[in-house]
Amino acid sequence: MADEKPVEVDVCDVVCFDQQKVNRIKRQVPSMTDLAGLFKVLADATRAKILYALSQEELCVCDLSAVLGTSISNASHHLRLLRAARLVKFHRAGKQVFYSLDDDHVLRLIREGFDHVGHG
Repeated sequence: MADEKPVEVDVCDVVCFDQQKVNRIKRQVPSMTDLAGLFKVLADATRAKILYALSQEELCVCDLSAVLGTSISNASHHLRLLRAARLVKFHRAGKQVFYSLDDDHVLRLIREGFDHVGHG
C-alpha cells in the first residue's frame, strides 16, 4: 500500500470566497429554467436521433418511426415533446405529416453537441 499515489481532491482546502466577484456574477446569472428544460428534452437518445435524422432532411412520422425502429405512436410522442420545445415544426401534405427542424438554431445545437462529444 505504500506505493499508492495520493488521490488529488478537487475542492479547496480552505473555505473562502471573493465577495465582490460572487456579487458581480450573481447579478449576471439569468434564470436557467427554460435552458434546463431544453436540455431535459434533448437528454433523450430517441429525441436526439429524431433531431439528427431531421437535420438530414424533412421526414414524415412513418419515415421517422422506421428510421428509429419504433412504433408510429412512440415517434409521435417524442415529436410532440420536441414540438413543444420549439425544436421541430410540421406541415401536413394531404394525409401525411412532415417534420423538419424548427430553425437553424436547432441545427447548430446538434452540430455543437457532436463537436463537444467528439463526433464532429
